[in-house]
Amino acid sequence: MRPPHPVQTALIQTADSSRLRCGRFELTLKRPLVMGVLNLTPDSFSDGGRWSDTGSAVEHATAMIDDGVDLIDLGAESTRPGAPIVPADLELSRLVPVIRALADCGRPLSVDTRKPQVMRAVLDLGVDMINDVSGFSDPQAIAAVSDSRAACCVMHMLGDPLTMQQDPVYRDVVREVREMLADRAEALQAAGIDRSRIVIDPGIGFGKTLEHNLALLASLPGLVELGLPVLVGVSRKSMLGALTGRAVDRRLPASLAAMLAAVAGGAHIVRVHDVPETVDALRVWQAIRDAHHSTGNTIGQR
Repeated sequence: MRPPHPVQTALIQTADSSRLRCGRFELTLKRPLVMGVLNLTPDSFSDGGRWSDTGSAVEHATAMIDDGVDLIDLGAESTRPGAPIVPADLELSRLVPVIRALADCGRPLSVDTRKPQVMRAVLDLGVDMINDVSGFSDPQAIAAVSDSRAACCVMHMLGDPLTMQQDPVYRDVVREVREMLADRAEALQAAGIDRSRIVIDPGIGFGKTLEHNLALLASLPGLVELGLPVLVGVSRKSMLGALTGRAVDRRLPASLAAMLAAVAGGAHIVRVHDVPETVDALRVWQAIRDAHHSTGNTIGQR
């Protein structure tokens, strides 16, 4: 593993419990972190094919870094509803050149994958986080990450991408998602993975109706109570289209609103497509919150 890059000092926290151990990095969680999406697939729901060659992918990653991104999440298999499984060798052929090109970019690299074979290969290249939409339900996936220093993002999904939106049913979506995430986090810890490396994600849009998604976003404080960093990805998703009637390329205002609601609910990391707009929105939100706290919550009082 490479030592931390000199330019990442702004992300490093030296002595505080509010941190995430993420491969070569230690990330502070005192402010919300922005994870930028880098889709390397031709069939992503939001930007399929735009970054599917190495040159354009690296150019986009560089732009996200310039815009203030904290982490970069690379995906080489679409997990949109109805998406088929991509063979591991094809997934790796998309990932490996980009990972190598970004190895010293100064930001943690996350890989969004469900396959233990892919996990092992990208960890050997120095990837800092594995983002598993299947929640490390495969024991081989846990084995793949257990001997690394990588962070592990456990996401909830009902079923798999091919079938997950075919009439998803829960008795109590908030309780069931919370219990699943707690269970998978315990399984990772039982394999020797320290809690400081574990992130949980309720999986907005992964086997959920609009009502399920809204209930989960409204109940984020209950997930935060588990004592693990919470990641939320709602950027451009179909629930926003259902609420606004907007096409996927016109959902930026809705994405920002949902992102800020998630942060207000306690989300530590937000996974987004629109990095500069998200960074600016969070900068304003953080400044107002800090000013509110510094005045002793007396703003507007007589």
